[in-house]
Order: sequence, then C-alpha cells, then structure tokens
Amino acid sequence: MPFSSAQYEAVTAKLSSGMQDLSGKLNQVGPKAESTANHWYVPDAVADALIWVANKLIELGSWVLNKIEELLEGVGAPVAMFSYALDWQSHVRGPASSVAGETAPEALVAPKHWSGDAATKYTASVKGQPTAATQIETSADKIATGLNICAVAGLAFYVALAAILAKFITATIAAIVALGSVVFSWVSAVTIIEEAGVNAALIWTAVAALVAVLGAQGQQMAIIKGESVDNSTFPGGHWPDALT
Repeated sequence: MPFSSAQYEAVTAKLSSGMQDLSGKLNQVGPKAESTANHWYVPDAVADALIWVANKLIELGSWVLNKIEELLEGVGAPVAMFSYALDWQSHVRGPASSVAGETAPEALVAPKHWSGDAATKYTASVKGQPTAATQIETSADKIATGLNICAVAGLAFYVALAAILAKFITATIAAIVALGSVVFSWVSAVTIIEEAGVNAALIWTAVAALVAVLGAQGQQMAIIKGESVDNSTFPGGHWPDALT
C-alpha cells in the first residue's frame, strides 16, 4: 500500500484515543472483580478466580499500554522518511539526471564545432561526468525507494498496533462483563487470560515484521554506501576532475 499522511494521522490518533480507552477499562477491572467476589453467595474458589484473573488482566493490559507507549516514541519517523524520500527524488535524483544528460558525449555542443588536441582533451576530461552523475541519480533513487519502503512499513506497523489495541479493548470489555457474572469459574478465568495473552503477543509479531523490513533496507544502504566510494566512478572518493 502507498504511504498516506492522512491515514497515518488517523491511525496515530486512533492509537492515542485507544490507549486512553484501555486505561479507563483497566481501572474498572479490579473494582468489578472485588464487587462480585464480595457477594455472600460467591464460593471462595470463584472469588479467588475472579481476583486472580483481574490481577492478570491488569498486568497484561498495563504491559500492552507501556509497550505501545514505548513504540510510539518513533511515531514521527515514517512521516519524516516519506518527506525525505520526496526530497531525494526532487532535489538530488532530478538534478543529477539533468547533469548526466547534459554532459553525455552526444549532448556536448563544443565538439561539434571544435577539433584538435584541445577539443580531444576537453572531451576526455568530461567523459567521467555523466558516469558520476548517473551513479548519483541511481543511488538517490535507491535511497528514496528505501525511505518510502520504510515509511510504508511504519504505517503498516502502527495500523497493526491499532488493530491489536482494539482487540485488547474488546477482550477487556468482555472480561469486565464476565467478572460480574455469578457463574464465573476457573475455566472462564483461563479463557480470558489466554485471549488477552494472545492479543498481547501479537505486538511482538508486528515488531518482528517491521524489524525484518528495516533490516533489509539497512543492508541496501550499506550497498549504496559502497557505490558512493567506488573509485572507478569517483576517483579518490571525489567527483571526476573536469579540468583539461
């Protein structure tokens, strides 16, 4: 999917409101469990199950909130990467492409009206210019593509987090209802915690997917760095000398 600033803003806003919603729901878990457990007709075993599941749910929910808050520290990165990708295309790749075209042998005007040793030396001195410019054009395009891929991966990552958070909120609401039930049992407790645990574990799945994409792009950046110091294109690590 392409990167969309509007979608990204909507997703981050959803995450922010979702975290507030989950925090509010978790604050209801303990009181609801205690209220049910304190009824005279609730057996001790059920009361113990109620308190246990409430504590575990609050623990898992708090972990989810803390982890998402931690992951949101990089929330500005995808937007910045998308912006930088556009800059590399328009401010680097475009000008480099122009230089490559203007210094190509067939584009040089002087040799068409000039001959002799000076003309030959001039043509030879300009020979490395289009090659170097083309390499910059190619590298800029690779960098822009890599940045865009990272931006899209970031968007997908936060979309996944928003979906996981929504599922956890839904599970917490269901748990609150269950905690107020007089037919609550240890089976119900285990089911609630298993579902909450699965939802929490999905965060690591999303993180792993993001890391895989970023790792691949990191390798690509290493290749680009090697191209930038290619001695055949940039003698001595510098732009080819155009002086005759």
